[in-house]
Amino acid sequence: MKVLITGATGLIGRALCGSLSEEGHTVVALSRSPETTRGLAAAELHKWDPPSGQFPTQALAGIDAVVHLAGEPIVARRWTEEQKKLIRDSRVLTTQTLVEAFRSLDRRPAALVCGSAVGFYGDRGDEPLEETAPAGSGFLSEVCQEWESEAARASELGMRVSQVRTGVVLSVDGGALAKMLAPFKLGLGGRLGSGKQWFPWIHIRDITGIIRHAIHTSALDGPVNGVAPEAATNAVFTRELARVLHRPAFLPVPELALRVLMGEMAEAVFSSQRVVPRAALESKYEFHYPVLRGALEDLLGGSKPRP
Repeated sequence: MKVLITGATGLIGRALCGSLSEEGHTVVALSRSPETTRGLAAAELHKWDPPSGQFPTQALAGIDAVVHLAGEPIVARRWTEEQKKLIRDSRVLTTQTLVEAFRSLDRRPAALVCGSAVGFYGDRGDEPLEETAPAGSGFLSEVCQEWESEAARASELGMRVSQVRTGVVLSVDGGALAKMLAPFKLGLGGRLGSGKQWFPWIHIRDITGIIRHAIHTSALDGPVNGVAPEAATNAVFTRELARVLHRPAFLPVPELALRVLMGEMAEAVFSSQRVVPRAALESKYEFHYPVLRGALEDLLGGSKPRP
């Protein structure tokens, strides 16, 4: 199978390129910056400059499936109006451009697996959230709704569309966990605010696994929650991370202080989403790391207690 991946140099994209290549598939990667593609497991590399509004249609030749992961990182910078526009446009407008490129093809890919996020649900407290749950409110929810809506337009062209609503991806190569390690290893970690907010997590191996599963599984048509089966609150996640690192975690971060520091971006930290991966489970995806302790031990198993 020949698979095109946008956002191929991101945390998920790199891991996905590697796993698809190991399975014997031909990977075609798109990136804004060719210099960042060093070491990428891809047979072909194409440059894509999304602000230009033009898509390199030659990259779509012979493609069987497309995985669209391109997007500005959510918590890279404080959410000014300019940054919010960049977050939105890097997802919504790029998806629009991609779908328009499909229209020009005589032979279209069979499937589009498009990124999305659990931010779709907004702040929902303790409510269990399967894929049929309605959208929430707030900036991230609005972006996800528009993002998914643009991707769904590919179904009008006879393509199967899956939108993977990804949770917090656990990896030592980047993302939230990598940023947490330094303070936790110093014994300065702790829950965020009350710690009661639900923390929808997933191991990097399982998010790439779910995406590959969505490529191959015709039953996955529509949203798919990309989270692990075992739900955890922020307090539980903090406790388990500290245990695996053999460090204390008794310094909670006051919610008010973080909201002052982060501004509106604190929405991404304090929203509570108890997300359930119903579509993945019902379509027989087998999680490698369904339990938080096992996921953290796999990623951080080399950590030893201080003598």
